[in-house]
Amino acid sequence: MNTFPIDVQGLTHRYATHLAVNNISFKVPSGAIFGLLGPNGAGKSTTVKILTTLLPATAGDAFVAGYNVRRNPTEVRQNIGYVPQMLCADGDLTGYENLLLSAKLYGLEGAQRKDLMDEVLEFMGLIDVQHDLVNSYSGGMIRRLEIAQSIVHQPHVLFLDEPTVGLDPAARQMLWQHLETWRKKQNTTILLTTHDMDEADALCDVVAFMKRGSIVAIDEPKKLKEAISKAASLDDAFMHYTDYGDYAHAKQARRRSIT
Repeated sequence: MNTFPIDVQGLTHRYATHLAVNNISFKVPSGAIFGLLGPNGAGKSTTVKILTTLLPATAGDAFVAGYNVRRNPTEVRQNIGYVPQMLCADGDLTGYENLLLSAKLYGLEGAQRKDLMDEVLEFMGLIDVQHDLVNSYSGGMIRRLEIAQSIVHQPHVLFLDEPTVGLDPAARQMLWQHLETWRKKQNTTILLTTHDMDEADALCDVVAFMKRGSIVAIDEPKKLKEAISKAASLDDAFMHYTDYGDYAHAKQARRRSIT
């Protein structure tokens, strides 16, 4: 069995004539938070879909939770949690009912199911609203419920696609704290995509910048910033490695467009 919770080896995916993911390789050690960053169309979502067995690779290989995503998709799914960017909780059901559906899909039964559901509801701060309809929840509460659904079976690896998109700063900070605490408690390995460089800088042990399907830089956030300058932010590093333009110039242009 592969010793890395996520091990990507020469992964490639082509949509007709478009090369979405181009021969990428990386490994994520146990308990780490790994950020996959890049502009829209860089190949992040395609990579996540392959690693969660939702899309086949054109070439290359990948192992998740010790299993080959191509040869052992069922085992991969049993050992991962996945929170997509799009809303996946059912607003016409209560939080408890949404979580119960997920628990049943993961094969949890009896006293174990109840204990694990109670644990994640408590952990995510939803125990008092578990019997309220989800369409009455705030955006932050919905996101916490969706994460509860993805971790109720205590997966080895958790995939988060833009987990805090649309959340206000307070809800975003609360979610960060929940994720960091859960990661340490369960030694869960997390791969996330985000456009929020502050989020990546605060959460991730290692980040990889993608550009046009390829990984163009991969390292600890601190080292990627220091490679630019002592005062560089992760936004600066993003602009530099993805050729998104000069950061200062981009800020000046944005300021002009607003005024």
